[in-house]
Amino acid sequence: MPCVYSEFYIEPVTHATSKYTIAGETVTMPVRIRTAEQHMAMFSVDADAAQRMIADSGLQVCRHRPGKAVVVLMLMHYVDGDLGPYYEYGTNVMVNPPGSTASGLKALQSAGAFIHHLPVDGAFTMEAGRTIWGYPKVLADFVIRDGHGFSFDVTIDGQFAVGMDFKPGLRVPARFTSKPQVHPTYSHLDGVTRMTDGEMTMSGVRYRPGGATVRLGNHPYARELAALGFPKRAMISSSADNVEMTFADAKEIA
Repeated sequence: MPCVYSEFYIEPVTHATSKYTIAGETVTMPVRIRTAEQHMAMFSVDADAAQRMIADSGLQVCRHRPGKAVVVLMLMHYVDGDLGPYYEYGTNVMVNPPGSTASGLKALQSAGAFIHHLPVDGAFTMEAGRTIWGYPKVLADFVIRDGHGFSFDVTIDGQFAVGMDFKPGLRVPARFTSKPQVHPTYSHLDGVTRMTDGEMTMSGVRYRPGGATVRLGNHPYARELAALGFPKRAMISSSADNVEMTFADAKEIA
């Protein structure tokens, strides 16, 4: 499951207990992630192109500047969690709450992440993500390079789709990042739009202005991303040594 850092949502999540059978195994809600690593970057892209990309969802992109929307590209490495260990790449478009037409930087305070792409390298988490939350998970292969910098490549059906290169950031004091954060994510699968609340706590966080670049291949995902008009570098990039998360049931909104 995806997570997008937001400093604005700090209320605790109340979870109801429900169960799902995934590949013959029982998954009890809420789903908990105890250990995960994160690399993410925020980009300012063409708002009209982003809106066309998510048009089927019925949601509206958050226009933080005239003609511009925010897209967050992210790699998660889930190390210890209820769905097992796996890698996950996400294309996340920041959107207004349903029915809202807010714009400007202040509108980002209430925006959520619409999950448009979500390749993973595990069949169990793919089925769970699609069944429980309606996340558009597909199987992919990942190549990770972790040295002075950090980079990754995602290949789907033998085609290179997307890669990213990160430069190290500056460590942020824990008092600014250690409080639990609650954020909504949105998904659209099989004609249904859903919202999922998630709660997370981050540690070992680093930020850097810019600090990340995107490489695109020939897969259809890459062509969708290219249509957004990516700038040469990110607005801001970050990493987290550990992210703990709890994900509730999805709610249908359309």
